[in-house]
Amino acid sequence: MSTGALDRVVVVGNGIAGLTAADTLRQAGFDGELTIVGNETHPAYSRPALSKALLLEGDGMSSHELPPAGHAARELLGVHATGLDLDRRRVTLDDGTALPYDRVVLATGSRARRLSDLPEEFTLRGLDDALALRSRLAARPSVVIVGGGPLGMEIASGCLAAGCRVTVVSQGVPLIVQLGPYLADVFVKAALDRGLTVVETAAARLLGRDGHARVVLDEGAVLEADVILTAAGDVPNTEWLADTGLASKGAVPVDTRGLVRPDVAAVGDLAAFPTPHGLRRVPMWSSAIEQAKVAAWALIRGDEAPPLRYQPYFWTEQFGLSLKAVGNLPLEGEPAYVDGVAGGGPALMRWSREDGTGDAVALNYRIPVPLLRRMTRAAA
Repeated sequence: MSTGALDRVVVVGNGIAGLTAADTLRQAGFDGELTIVGNETHPAYSRPALSKALLLEGDGMSSHELPPAGHAARELLGVHATGLDLDRRRVTLDDGTALPYDRVVLATGSRARRLSDLPEEFTLRGLDDALALRSRLAARPSVVIVGGGPLGMEIASGCLAAGCRVTVVSQGVPLIVQLGPYLADVFVKAALDRGLTVVETAAARLLGRDGHARVVLDEGAVLEADVILTAAGDVPNTEWLADTGLASKGAVPVDTRGLVRPDVAAVGDLAAFPTPHGLRRVPMWSSAIEQAKVAAWALIRGDEAPPLRYQPYFWTEQFGLSLKAVGNLPLEGEPAYVDGVAGGGPALMRWSREDGTGDAVALNYRIPVPLLRRMTRAAA
């Protein structure tokens, strides 16, 4: 199809994917009318900080703040996109506004997957969630967190550091699905040493009684606490695209440049892009940034733009441990220690493959990410 003139671009979503797309469009030479739509009233912020520093820092509360944007876009905040007309090239908002576009970036991200409709169920997805949880932690409540993945464990670490009694309910060993058994064991030991209680179960559900939520385990046991928080994954925000046919199985499939079609890009948590394992969503901060950069260039340059060459990068801080990992997680078996030793202190590790490539992990070890990436190559 012909994409025609390029005078107006609408970016739907004001998270890191939308922000990066807008900045990159300007860097690619687009000097036309740029509009960003965001359903939150806050300017773009660092989502990873919400489950890390923001729960603990002092009155300044600046860890989530990002540098001022340089894209000079018109920002429409606190409004939701409700529809997309591909033929007329219009984005419809919940206040009745219709925004015409020549190109559009779909970056509406995802929301927390809830386990109930109970108002007592806390989730941590946005800045308002983090501020509400931070306020509750001031009284040092007892906390039960359902979900033993990275988010649940980061929140548990913050709650413990705030002086709370914390229990994590996990399907199997916490973090084992994401990191593999070797690294999961390192983190679980650190968590237990700091006072975390871990309850493993096949499944858990929430029930309400007298204005309080309770966690009911698969075995029938019931856990109660002052704060019940769930960290059970995310749900892509694709409902507003229902009439377009763009969403499939809860995500928007894109090509290697992040395009659905020449005038439509989809980036961030709602996009499924080609990987060696097929089309996949990779709902991570670094992934959203890299997707958005590639897609913005593609909207301007088309096939002349370079495709996405994504190399997974994962970072977490919890229980006194800081981990950076480049490569495909989870990791099986034991690593070779490039520097440091098992059982204590900073360590630089590598898991090798038969072709000579590998996966690199830095644990409490200061190393620039580009150097960590180099360690994954053959003969590193």
